[in-house]
Amino acid sequence: MRIDVLTLFPELFDPFLKASLLGKAIQAGVLTVELTNIRDFATDRHRTVDDAPYGGGAGMVMKCEPIVAALDSLEGRNSRERVVLLSPRGQRLTQDLVQDLGEEEDLVLLCGRYEGVDERVAETLVTDEISIGDYVLSGGELPAMVLIEAVSRMLPGVIGAWESVETDSFFEGLLAPPQYTRPPSFRGMDVPEVLMQGNHAAIRRWRRKEALRATRERRPDLLTGLTDIDQKLLAEIELETP
Repeated sequence: MRIDVLTLFPELFDPFLKASLLGKAIQAGVLTVELTNIRDFATDRHRTVDDAPYGGGAGMVMKCEPIVAALDSLEGRNSRERVVLLSPRGQRLTQDLVQDLGEEEDLVLLCGRYEGVDERVAETLVTDEISIGDYVLSGGELPAMVLIEAVSRMLPGVIGAWESVETDSFFEGLLAPPQYTRPPSFRGMDVPEVLMQGNHAAIRRWRRKEALRATRERRPDLLTGLTDIDQKLLAEIELETP
């Protein structure tokens, strides 16, 4: 997969793209991330990329020309069929959307700054406007990193064991169950016995039940489309809950 990032601050991405599993995936050629500095496509000697908004108001707006020129520079390297603007007014990033984006061969991520980009760019060139939450950041660079991290986990070869992805929160619509590791007892708190006995069927049942319990307590809005078995497990949880 190839991801092209259009940004005014490419230097923010350098340590992020070199670290951990993401860095290894890039080194192995599983994922390619290229950074394009929008300011390189400004046409005046001051390299201007923003201007005051028509109609007045605080702040500045990113100009059309440098953004479009930066996007045009990707011709032949990126299909530009999926151009994502990171913006607080976009649709909320969810695991379903991450999986959808992960099926693409390439993506373009446009990092907004200041008061946003000229609406003519958003209307004519952007296919997706995505937000990572109901709050405002200084720019789209951190949201772009979040999106890259999430999408990269969908690519074969990035995560060593695919089961790790399948058991993530939201992958199957529920929050993940609790996890434990050594030691078996710590300050009077013991690992659940079922996890110590090696009965894989019982462990799968326990994990599903605990995923349902966590979701019921913290994100009950996610409890939709449950199977009959899930409904039975929820009924058990109801009886166990004070």
